Amino acid sequence: MHDLTGFQRDLLYVIAGADRPSGQTVKDEVEQYYSSEINHGRLYPNLDTLVNKSLVEKGELDRRTNYYAITDEGRERISERREWEQQYVDL
Repeated sequence: MHDLTGFQRDLLYVIAGADRPSGQTVKDEVEQYYSSEINHGRLYPNLDTLVNKSLVEKGELDRRTNYYAITDEGRERISERREWEQQYVDL
């Protein structure tokens, strides 16, 4: 995960916690967390980066709506990140 931005990690976490969310659903969740609007020009290129890195797969719900789903590689990267964080933060 060291090669992802914080924003990309947040997108990955949102996708991992949802069942095949649309881009709009991911956007809504991230906007709620950030308490600010996320524009499409920021969201979709970063989702595409996650797809290109094989951390997320992209599919079609219908002709106008895509869904995103975490891959096994994406889950593994989250798990590794959480283990790394745990050695520094023990709550």
